[in-house]
Amino acid sequence: MIQKGLNILYPPVCPFCGHISPEGICARCREKIIHVKEPFCMHCGKPLDDETQEYCRDCERRIAVSARGSCIAQGRGLWIHREPVSGAVYRFKYKNKRNWGRIFANEMEKYYGSQIRRWKIKQIIPIPLHASRRRQRGFNQSEIIARELSFLTGIPCKTDVLFRVKKTEPQKFLDNSRRAENLRGAFAVSRKWKAPGNILLIDDIYTTGATLERAAKMLKKAGARNIYFLTISIGQGI
Repeated sequence: MIQKGLNILYPPVCPFCGHISPEGICARCREKIIHVKEPFCMHCGKPLDDETQEYCRDCERRIAVSARGSCIAQGRGLWIHREPVSGAVYRFKYKNKRNWGRIFANEMEKYYGSQIRRWKIKQIIPIPLHASRRRQRGFNQSEIIARELSFLTGIPCKTDVLFRVKKTEPQKFLDNSRRAENLRGAFAVSRKWKAPGNILLIDDIYTTGATLERAAKMLKKAGARNIYFLTISIGQGI
């Protein structure tokens, strides 16, 4: 009843065009947004131009330079990070459109619910914000999606496991080498946590994967078996 009342006072709008849309994403915008389709990177899910490629450039480099390979078993992004998706993600994060988290989580469950079950996920963990950034923004966009996805799947969402203990520069302004250095020592895991097995990390955007890799590394050190991820949007692979 409360939700119905809120819908009357504040009619739900499409996150991509802003027009009233009771179904969430309007039909016109569904034609514009681009879902990730094959061919895509076998590891991170970035779409590729060449169907003969197995991995995108970032994943090839990561696997080549590290004897242990990636700390992430596999991941997927929902949409390609270009308009109107990129604008919607920006407004979700910085314009206090936190109610859109339910729409994004619904889409994740719709397209990747079966994949989540195949991954045999035991816990959902959002990529955390540093305390100062969370205070400034008022919420963590990844946590909102993780909680909504938890509700839809019945898989527990844990927000007291992974912490951002170092205030880092925004990754989008850094090159690959500086991204890795920027995230060194950025995350910590609660000593009280008992790793249950397979973990699903939730973030908003996947570009090079540096943030998710660093978070996954800390979770694996704490005993997690396999780390997977889902994001709202993902960059174009080459």
